[in-house]
Amino acid sequence: MSAVIPPLVLPFVSERAKKTLDKLAIFVEKECIPADAVFEAQLGEGVDRWKIQPSIVEDLKNKAKALGLWNIFLPKNHYENGAGYTNLEYGIMAEQLGKSTIASEACNCNPPDTGNMEVLAKYGTEGQKRKWLAPLLTGDIRSAFLMTEPDTASSDARNIQLTMTKDGDYWVLNGSKWWSSGAGHTKTVVYLVMGKSSPNDPDPYKQQSVILVPANAPGIKLKRMMSVFGYDDAPHGHGHFVFENVRVPASNMIVGEGRGFEIIQGRLGPGRIHHAMRAIGVAERSLEYMIARASDEGKLAFGKKLNEHGVVLQWIAEARLNIDAARLIVLNAAVKIDGGDAKAATKEISQAKILAPRVALETLDKAIQSLGASGVSQDTPLAAMWAQARTLRIVDGPDEVHSQQLGKNEAKKGLSLQRKIQDQKSITSNLMDQYEVRDESPTKALL
Repeated sequence: MSAVIPPLVLPFVSERAKKTLDKLAIFVEKECIPADAVFEAQLGEGVDRWKIQPSIVEDLKNKAKALGLWNIFLPKNHYENGAGYTNLEYGIMAEQLGKSTIASEACNCNPPDTGNMEVLAKYGTEGQKRKWLAPLLTGDIRSAFLMTEPDTASSDARNIQLTMTKDGDYWVLNGSKWWSSGAGHTKTVVYLVMGKSSPNDPDPYKQQSVILVPANAPGIKLKRMMSVFGYDDAPHGHGHFVFENVRVPASNMIVGEGRGFEIIQGRLGPGRIHHAMRAIGVAERSLEYMIARASDEGKLAFGKKLNEHGVVLQWIAEARLNIDAARLIVLNAAVKIDGGDAKAATKEISQAKILAPRVALETLDKAIQSLGASGVSQDTPLAAMWAQARTLRIVDGPDEVHSQQLGKNEAKKGLSLQRKIQDQKSITSNLMDQYEVRDESPTKALL
């Protein structure tokens, strides 16, 4: 079994990465996907789901470490703590991880820890790295990311209202956070919290800071765990918290006061591309279900297999076209990051962040439709995959924000394109005179 590497990017994938990709593909197909159902069964039901860490995950972690499939997300040209692969190489690997519920965690490549580790690796002090990054890299602890708030439009981070007030050698935090990814896990011991530390700074992009908050700090109250289209996402979860006079040592501030926007932009760029990479894997697995159902001779519809109905063949063809196109968009963004950084690849990341979840959702929808009643049930992973994929159109900036920015950047080309078209018209007019072509020629009208 080999991972699919598009021929276009094949020259940019090292032999070492190819071997790792093959090992990862086998690991996901033979170990992780079969273990997904065991993971759910070990979690059980009710409130106990938040108290259990299924043993099968730890077993898979040990196997992943032994196979060299650990921390493969940190790109080699930006960080020294990772496994030494490029963003492009990891992009193809992440597609494999996206096919399983637990594969990312098994390889220590699960959000929000990946983004939090990148923040600490890039911005953390030596003390912060020793205390938090080192055990995150070994998988001994987990973390959560607290940015979104219930009472404000958090897609515009300038609206963040949780206050950070300096009090001697401490910062005092007050406010609410929800959709705090990773907060439910039994191993989560630290939160990366964004708040407003400098409300009077004239620059609205320098009013926010990010600080490391121990999960057991006095004053943090868990209000509830959020559900995702009815799924609780245990034991990972998304918490709704209230902070009441939570005192945090000033040494826990990341980089410095007022650097929050810089940090989250550095964090969310890679996070967006990682989500898009995994979404391709989701789309591929859902297409597998669609094709398998369409080929089932035991379940005929109106006397025919589904793949003998033109509409289903059209679904399969469109899914293949869309997935392959989305994959290239995602890998193009990865290449752009490799050539510079996430900031230099803003346009390409936005394209991937918009397109990959959209394609995953479209493919999932057709796969569910193909399977009928079983597609919306717990008998296949499709319904749960759809719920997760749907959230990707909101997390790390809703589609509309990215589309608006893409549109603005394209619209800036307006004047230069007007001049270009006018120049072409002038050249056409001169050519018409040169070749004695009448002005009413349809060729001129085309320009």
